Amino acid sequence: MLLKLWTQVQTWKSDDDGATAIEYGLIAAGIAVAIAAVVFAFGEELEGLFQGLTDTLKGEGEGS
Repeated sequence: MLLKLWTQVQTWKSDDDGATAIEYGLIAAGIAVAIAAVVFAFGEELEGLFQGLTDTLKGEGEGS
């Protein structure tokens, strides 16, 4: 009985599937924070860039 419990505890301690999922979650959170920081810092420049691209694609960007 005690040996079986000891074996189960050792098996549980060596299982690292949950740790891998947590690591991937932390990486995803870090990427999300980085994207949010870039959008916050350069939001207006990005808006201008995309508006210029939209105008160019519509044919309004070159003095039309």
